[in-house]
Amino acid sequence: MPEPIIKIKDLKIIYNLGKSNEVRAANGVNAEIYPEEYIVFFGPSGCGKSTLLYCILGALPPTFGEILIKGENPYSFSPERLVKFQQSTVGIIYQAFYLIPSLTVLDNVALPQIFGGVPPSTRKNRAMALLRRFGVEEQAYKIPSALSGGQQQRVAVARSLVNNPEILLADEPVGNLDQLSAKRVMDTLEEINEKDKKTVILVTHDPRYLPYAHRVYYIRDGKIEREVVNPEKPQIKKVEKGKTLVTEIERLARIYPYLSPEELKVKSITNYLTRTLNFEQIERLEKAVKMMVEGRISKDAFFQILTKPLSKGGAEIHQSTALKMTEKIEKILKESRDVRRYRREIEKEVSGTEKPKESKEKELIKRLRRYLLDMYEGQVSPEQIEMLELAIEDRLSGEIRKREFQKRLNAPLKEGGVGFKRKTAQNLTIYLEKLIAQGI
Repeated sequence: MPEPIIKIKDLKIIYNLGKSNEVRAANGVNAEIYPEEYIVFFGPSGCGKSTLLYCILGALPPTFGEILIKGENPYSFSPERLVKFQQSTVGIIYQAFYLIPSLTVLDNVALPQIFGGVPPSTRKNRAMALLRRFGVEEQAYKIPSALSGGQQQRVAVARSLVNNPEILLADEPVGNLDQLSAKRVMDTLEEINEKDKKTVILVTHDPRYLPYAHRVYYIRDGKIEREVVNPEKPQIKKVEKGKTLVTEIERLARIYPYLSPEELKVKSITNYLTRTLNFEQIERLEKAVKMMVEGRISKDAFFQILTKPLSKGGAEIHQSTALKMTEKIEKILKESRDVRRYRREIEKEVSGTEKPKESKEKELIKRLRRYLLDMYEGQVSPEQIEMLELAIEDRLSGEIRKREFQKRLNAPLKEGGVGFKRKTAQNLTIYLEKLIAQGI
């Protein structure tokens, strides 16, 4: 595995340090980005993601901590060397195109080469080649205002690459574009990453663009809240077993991008409990689930809220349905706590008196197998138990996804499956996903 091209260590960027209006734009950030990775900094406006980008660019020095680019701290460079670094090592694309309105498109793209002493003919040829590559060569002798927004952004992409930087930064590059133009620019960035082997770092608040990345850093209040690996892309950074696992929480995060992990877990359980309730009932149920998850109410109080009339603040759910829901949530919360405890034990360092990590992993798999089979009314053979445990192990490690796990459960034993009927396979898959989502 190569060395990281970017290392961020305990980074803090504080505006108005020591004053009453002090703002911590970055608050103890640690990250490593590897050559040829596509990374997304994701989060709401004001969370600190653009701050990290401009720190990497060499335009925003850390208040505390350190940032290393290719093993060196750009903020230790002389002014002349820092300018060269910004010319040749990093390129940047902005949300606003920042094209010079009085220059032609060709001259806009060629301009950065002047400061590197590139001869005029070479500047022109290199700029035209990039315009041709991104499909805007016919606009070369027009001024920027004559182009569409999508065309201007592709010109900006060409300009960012004209000095052949190793790292390409993109700050909300499609925020001002229509959907079709945005897709063309995003596909262009993906091509730059995959074909040109550039390290791409994208800042966005739009969850639609997360699948482009190898890894996503979720940022909130100046901190990296979590790192999520995209299992659809071959990873450059070595990933520990189980870290490629994408749970229902990550899928819900695409729909509700600014909810906290705890709020997403509440959504997950609510989705599990309800099928035919109206919006108002679901809203009341979700509030009750939240209190139950947080341990603020007992199962009896939860049942009372579910059965109480809407006019009195309840969810007005029939008693028999409410009883089933209460039993389900009590069961899943208890079992997910066990999963969480086992995962913590697996992750922490083991002492000489404790069981080996592999043994604890097997215990977790067996426990999950028991939870699933407790929901199954039929009998199973030893072969089915073995195949079920193998499928659970592959799902926990991220080697297979939810759909593949369900297919394994439904496939016959002779084909490497578990031999469950389709409906059973579906129900057990849904329940395992809930346990994983709540237990991480």
